[in-house]
Amino acid sequence: MRRLTKRGEYLNAARGVRAGRTAFSLQAIAVENQAVPGVGLTVTKKTGNSPERNRIKRRLRAALRACDEHFRPQHDYVLVGRRDALTLPFSRVVSDLSSAIAKVHAKRATPGTRDE
Repeated sequence: MRRLTKRGEYLNAARGVRAGRTAFSLQAIAVENQAVPGVGLTVTKKTGNSPERNRIKRRLRAALRACDEHFRPQHDYVLVGRRDALTLPFSRVVSDLSSAIAKVHAKRATPGTRDE
């Protein structure tokens, strides 16, 4: 997996398909000329103070590593963390991520096809 580092990549993913879960929201979009999937992670300040946000990001990064076989090439994914990621059991976060990935691929992950 490659990391999304540019603001434009995050904005592009926001135009794609969304799948909301308790601990996060997953955004995905198909991109061309990318052999490996791109993954980005964001947690807003309204979620909590910096130690809480960092814990959320650590848990979500671990879930991403646990589900890396589900990500498809030529797609970019952005996880928007939520506060519930701190309290849910890790196994639930991983299973939610797997189901969210399946949901975004069940729909067309192209610009303009959003599902809340």
